[in-house]
Amino acid sequence: QVQLVESGGDSVQAGGSLTLSCAISGGTFNFNCMSWWRQTPGKEREGVAALGLDGITAYADSVKGRFSISKDNAKNTLYLHINNLKPEDTAMYYCAVDLCSAFPMLYGGRWEPGRIAHWGQGTQVTVSS
Repeated sequence: QVQLVESGGDSVQAGGSLTLSCAISGGTFNFNCMSWWRQTPGKEREGVAALGLDGITAYADSVKGRFSISKDNAKNTLYLHINNLKPEDTAMYYCAVDLCSAFPMLYGGRWEPGRIAHWGQGTQVTVSS
């Protein structure tokens, strides 16, 4: 069974940086597509970054140029590097993985959280102005 554990969330001031980590176990790390999402109370889950098997990436318009997704195959860990944090980045951040057929956003399609099977429990990021 695939297990995902996020870490690295914190309370930071605007303009700061964070790196979120997602430790992945129980699955075929090198054969899945991966992603980061965020959610605030009362709002739908929003996709922010996705990573394909061949290194292709996709980012939400609101985070382009500030967020970067990467992975370390040796550590079975997915990362989200966040620069120039803004108060509107405040949210619970989740990592999610699945077969790449669940990731149409990587090829110009929509961000569809309901298509992805495996999710972590989230890590909170709070940005103060």
